[in-house]
Amino acid sequence: MEVENHTVLSQFLLLGLSEDPDLQPILFGLFLSMYLVTVLGNLLIILAICSESHLHTPMYFFLSNLSFVDICFTSTTVPKMLVNIQAQRKDISYTECLTQVYFFMFFAGMDNFLLTVMAYDRFVAICHPLNYMIIMNSHFCVFLVLLCWLIIFCSSLLHILLMKRLSFSVGTEIPHFFCELAQVLKVASSDTLINNIVLLVATALLCVFPVTGILFSYSQIVSSLLRMSSSVGKSKAFSTCGSHLCVVALFYGTALGVYLSSAVTHSSKKSTVISVMYTVVTPMLNPFIYSLRNKDVKGALGRLLSRATSGP
Repeated sequence: MEVENHTVLSQFLLLGLSEDPDLQPILFGLFLSMYLVTVLGNLLIILAICSESHLHTPMYFFLSNLSFVDICFTSTTVPKMLVNIQAQRKDISYTECLTQVYFFMFFAGMDNFLLTVMAYDRFVAICHPLNYMIIMNSHFCVFLVLLCWLIIFCSSLLHILLMKRLSFSVGTEIPHFFCELAQVLKVASSDTLINNIVLLVATALLCVFPVTGILFSYSQIVSSLLRMSSSVGKSKAFSTCGSHLCVVALFYGTALGVYLSSAVTHSSKKSTVISVMYTVVTPMLNPFIYSLRNKDVKGALGRLLSRATSGP
């Protein structure tokens, strides 16, 4: 087949999760349901935090940002898959694919960074409680979030600029339900050495530093808790960290599972199915984890829903 560069005619074929026609309606219903639950759950978290003045604190400011990013994260991949299933098509244009790659990396990276910032927030709250409001003032919190956005913006843009150098054959098949950078690089018709090196370095830097930050924060938190004599103080500290720890374990556990499975198995289908966990399931479960384990969020959600049902 003649190799084309990135022209307006270029397109890819997303093979999806299954080619079985009998499974398509089931997949459509399942992913539509999970997508709606994800958007509604995270939107309720944001509205609850905005509507309750006592939740206007650094911890809940970061949580509302995480919920917003989770909505965007799952919206990057699921709607296109639903459209393709409904229309019984597999195609995605070159521009759409690059856009999907960019925003997927962008919001995945933001998830990564926000979890690190939230760990730092808990570290300051537990290890330096007297200086908490001085250190975690509103200007510093906004600065941290903007810094995360800037770093991820530059990193994602670099990958896209490098991808524009590559050539692809028209109708190239991608064994996935969305355009993931690693999968797209595998099907390129030109040399991807530089792209793979940059991807490896960026992944190492953008994962190692956040994970190190989270581990350091919680090592200091544990050390501080062991020195506490009050069991009430320990219980309160554990309750504020419990939800975050669950989300961290879910996010990194599923992401690690995807990359370990892709390393030990040559079956792209298995890797694709496992990747559903961190692209769809994790953003869907985050609101439930925070609402079920956090009394303040649970109470705010209850008041929000009661006001909505009672009407004006």
